[in-house]
This record gives sequence, C-alpha cells and structure tokens, in this order.
Amino acid sequence: MLKEALLKQCNIFVNSKLNTIETIMLENRNALEHESKSSAGDKHETGRAMLHLEMEKASQQLGVAKQMKETLDKIQLNSVSKKIKLGSLITTDQAIYFLSISAGELSLEGKYYYAISPSSPIGALLIGKEKGEKILLNSTVITVLSID
Repeated sequence: MLKEALLKQCNIFVNSKLNTIETIMLENRNALEHESKSSAGDKHETGRAMLHLEMEKASQQLGVAKQMKETLDKIQLNSVSKKIKLGSLITTDQAIYFLSISAGELSLEGKYYYAISPSSPIGALLIGKEKGEKILLNSTVITVLSID
C-alpha cells in the first residue's frame, strides 16, 4: 500500500533525526565531562558555555523530533474520509502530498510525494478540504483532485 510505504519513509526520516540528535548529545556530554577536567581559566569557561548552548539546542531538536514521532503514531491508514485529515494522501493539480510531518520530498517507484505537516502553510489550507475544492497558496490556485 502506498500510504504504508510513505509512512515507513517518514518513520525512517524521524528515526534518523533522533539517532543523529542523540549522538550529538552524547558527544557533547563527553566533551563537557572532558572540559571540566581542564582548568584553563576563561578559555575553559567559554568552552563550557558553548557546550551548554549546543546541548540546549540539541535538546530542543530532540523535542521536535519526538513530536514528529508522536504525530506519525497518530496516523490511522485504514481510516477513510472524504475530507483531508492527518494521514491523507492528496493528489492535486500541482503535486501529491502526504499529510503527516514535514519530511520534504519522498521518492517511491519513480514518483515524487511531499510529506507535509498539518501546521505547514499548505497543510493548514488543505485540512478539511474535499475532492474538487481549491486553495490559494502564494497566488497559485491548487485544486484537490483526489483524497486517499
């Protein structure tokens, strides 16, 4: 099933993000531990401050990635609806969108799909629309051709 394959690619995207962030956090923790064993005065304090900032940034990214994972877990692929909702595969006259998370362009069997978040500009406009309805995005009229 196409939506299952797209959902799988989104999960791979999120898991890769989570692994990268966790690796960065571990490296920063190790560097911070090593930095605390040094005693080079101001240079030491600057290094520690920079590591703390990197840890904070990685922690925020981890939170975003976990939210993405939670969103993917809410998708019910077997649920059928005439209206666009989370998990819908939307074919428009411009592109084919998978309403899930912002994972960008996905390629499957030579076709391109765009994983978009419900909170993205186009996702917010598409939610609740039905086949045949139109949206206006950046002065471009986009027509919903089908919803799966």
